[in-house]
Amino acid sequence: MMKSTGIVRKVDELGRVVIPIELRRTLGIGEKDALEIYVDGERIMLKKYEPACIFCGNAENVTYFKGKIVCNECISEIPVPVTK
Repeated sequence: MMKSTGIVRKVDELGRVVIPIELRRTLGIGEKDALEIYVDGERIMLKKYEPACIFCGNAENVTYFKGKIVCNECISEIPVPVTK
């Protein structure tokens, strides 16, 4: 459930909105951190980005492979092709 903070911010001429420092500290969002943007009806939601496996969504023990993120468990489940 969403909780109102009573904070209102205006969008600047470049389309930016400043997230107050108190909220960033509470949510563990630092400078240069990436945020994911979601849309739900008329709502815009921001979530701190955490790289996760493209197959299972696991965010632990991940590896980048050809621009994609894959966890070690899914890598171990990839079948090895049989060569003749």
